[in-house]
Amino acid sequence: MRGPVTDRNVAISDLRAVPHFSDAIADRVWRAWWKPKGFPLEHIADLVRENLGSGPLPMAMVAHQGSTFFGTASVIASDMEDRPQYTPWVAAVWVDPTFRRQGIGGTIVGHAARAAFAAGADTVYLCAVPAKRTFYQGLGWSLHEQDVGDHRLDVFTLKSI
Repeated sequence: MRGPVTDRNVAISDLRAVPHFSDAIADRVWRAWWKPKGFPLEHIADLVRENLGSGPLPMAMVAHQGSTFFGTASVIASDMEDRPQYTPWVAAVWVDPTFRRQGIGGTIVGHAARAAFAAGADTVYLCAVPAKRTFYQGLGWSLHEQDVGDHRLDVFTLKSI
């Protein structure tokens, strides 16, 4: 799963195959979720670099066309302190605003979930704000729990076929 898979002129690659996108991923994820909480960019950059290891997890998928970064999704062991028993998770789903509503988010989430299944998972988890419920259910994810944690998130599951 390390080589690019082309879909609608968008390649979806394992970050290990395109490590030059590490800085773009760290920047987008940091700005979206961690900068407002006061975390330094370098902390997130270190977490992104963990995706370059040789093990199956963590891993990050990158949507791109040549050197143009479109978005990312990661597969990590845990994404919710309130649910440590659930693993693995598709997390840090991000599509640059210019490229949204073109199917890239759904495509990259699908690739991340398939990578988790290829690594041996039977069930994959994902959490999101309730406003994204229709999006994830439209991709085949099942609502597993609602109103979880301080951020009152939805937890979704996707089962291997």
